[in-house]
Amino acid sequence: MKLIFGLRAKILLFSSFLFAIPYLGYQYVWELETYLRIGQEQTLVGTARSVATALHERPALFAQESAFLQSVRPGKDLFAHAINQPIRLDGQLQDWSEYAPQFMEYDERHLILQNTAYSSQSLHFTHMVGQFGRYLYVMFDVNDNVLVYRNENMLSIHKNDFIQIAMRDEFGQFQRYIVAPYQAGWVNAYQLKANNNTSSVTQRYQPEQLERRIQGFWREKASGYQVELRFPLSMLQGNIAFAISDVDDITTRQIRYSMGTANPEQFDALGTVIVPSPEIEQIVQGLAYADARVWIVDKHQRVLARSGDIQTVGQLIVEEDDDTSGWWQQIKETVLLPLYYTILTKPPEQYIDDLKDAVELAGQEVQQALQGQANTQWRVSGDKKAVILTAAHPIFVADEVMGAVVVEQTTHGIRTLRNQALEKQFNFFIAVIVLGTLALFLLASRISFRIRKLRNATESAIDKSGKITGNIDVQSSNDEIGDLSRGFAQVLSRLGQYNQYLEKMASRLSHELRTPVAVVKSSLENLELIQDKNSKQAQVFVTRAQEGLVRLSHILNSMSEATRLEHVIDKSDKQSFDLVPLLHSYVDGYVVPEHLTLDLAITPEHYEVQGSPELMAQMLDKIMANAVDFAYPDTSIDIALDAKGQLSISNVGPVIAEEMQDELFNSMVSIRGEDGDDKEPHLGLGLYLAKLIADFHQFNVQIHNTEQGVQVIFTHD
Repeated sequence: MKLIFGLRAKILLFSSFLFAIPYLGYQYVWELETYLRIGQEQTLVGTARSVATALHERPALFAQESAFLQSVRPGKDLFAHAINQPIRLDGQLQDWSEYAPQFMEYDERHLILQNTAYSSQSLHFTHMVGQFGRYLYVMFDVNDNVLVYRNENMLSIHKNDFIQIAMRDEFGQFQRYIVAPYQAGWVNAYQLKANNNTSSVTQRYQPEQLERRIQGFWREKASGYQVELRFPLSMLQGNIAFAISDVDDITTRQIRYSMGTANPEQFDALGTVIVPSPEIEQIVQGLAYADARVWIVDKHQRVLARSGDIQTVGQLIVEEDDDTSGWWQQIKETVLLPLYYTILTKPPEQYIDDLKDAVELAGQEVQQALQGQANTQWRVSGDKKAVILTAAHPIFVADEVMGAVVVEQTTHGIRTLRNQALEKQFNFFIAVIVLGTLALFLLASRISFRIRKLRNATESAIDKSGKITGNIDVQSSNDEIGDLSRGFAQVLSRLGQYNQYLEKMASRLSHELRTPVAVVKSSLENLELIQDKNSKQAQVFVTRAQEGLVRLSHILNSMSEATRLEHVIDKSDKQSFDLVPLLHSYVDGYVVPEHLTLDLAITPEHYEVQGSPELMAQMLDKIMANAVDFAYPDTSIDIALDAKGQLSISNVGPVIAEEMQDELFNSMVSIRGEDGDDKEPHLGLGLYLAKLIADFHQFNVQIHNTEQGVQVIFTHD
């Protein structure tokens, strides 16, 4: 079957191009988001620069020993992670579970003293230091297959499993401490005497006094023991070492090996501990309201201070319009928003923050900042749900980079703003598309209805045989369909006039032919009745028959004259000639009847016309013949040519009905009376031929009635 593709279907198809509007809006918003991200980069760099400005040239903030190290030694140089709440000293280690990623494993690689072959079952441990308030917390999870406590009857504190702590105290002096309990439970440390250079083991571990500021709890477990310690930060100045010594033989009580962060018996071998700076913490504390997370790192990329939470910052909240009606809000939430978010992505409420508890930042932007150049970096979260922007700016002290400010922010705000902008745009676009499509559909329906109405009117105006039986109702609208209806009505009217003309032409031709045929027929019949064919009476009938044949020949010649003239016009080449002398010559050679006069009035001296002089003279003959035939006796026929090239021929005679003024130029239309059989036949071809010649010379010809008669006017284009 042939697919019917009507006007409404076509308009609906082309209205689908309206869907390009939301696509362009979507692309525009995405492009706008790109610029917003660029602006966010600049803003975040500005924030990092502002914080760094507050930290420039403040060497006291970086006075710790670790700040001047050329490199950080993992496991030896420690970082005191800021813990959220004070640790309960019970040896259970549950309070440390959330900081498990910061635990350090110590094994054979960290042996300080070894007197026998190492066995991993004999000793290895997990260690971490943390800071809360004014205290440093230390955790040990030790795996020891043989646990040997201190003998209550012995004064020595080193012939058993023990933990040694060495540090530079608040006065810059080297101090050592040992935790060696008699049994599991609450413990304190013993401060050792400053004689660690002696070769005697007993003298090196000779206690001087009990240090009650170092407190803790020693708890046994199946595979060893767990220890939690706490002491004030004011006890040390940045250098520290922890070591665990293992004794397995309860008889000899000799140290098999010691394992730790650094050698606690050598001042120069101590490692460093970085503690979040209280001074820097105070500076960045107010940045918690800066809608970003701020890190301060030293030149070894270790975190000195942190402010803000990236999970809660960066959320842009835009108030919704509460004036929306309930039905629209329901449609929006149940239909539109689920549709929108098939292509949009909502910022996640929760995502994996890889750097939530980081003690060291190792991004490329941080490295470049520590080289003295500010930089930004985009990254995605571990679960690929969030996009995070990081900006880093160096901190200078005496033209040396001592650290960097790192500022982080998610794109949640931009994404939320983008989504809300797209939601509003999509709502608007859907309204435009629905209303536009509906309006186009109604318009197409209206247009197709009017076209069908015009078609039905046209079909009903003409019967099956092609005869015009009615008229077309003209539409009053001023659009193209109205013009089409008026054009159809005009065409139908002209066709009706033409059909009437054809009917009249057949009647007129039949009448013109009937007279000479009747003459010939009657003459031949009378001639048959006469016996003497050579008689005078027979000669009369023969003469009348010849006259009828001549009249028939004249009629046929007149009918074929129009066809011959059309061929002549088609084959004639136009030439330029002067109409003025042609009119003078024509008037001088034209013979008018005695009861008429001919007057010529010409205004221009010359008037050039493109055409044929012979055809122009023939046209004048046709007009003059009608002017002479219809002129009253003793009147004048006037020929005039004005300066604008308007040629007119006027006579004094009967006027012509207005409805016939245009029809006279049609073929075989005549208003002459019928005076008898002896008159010359007139088929109404004279003015028709005159109009053909006028059109060839680019003249418009019209007939007008005047006060005295009729005027034929030729207007040159």
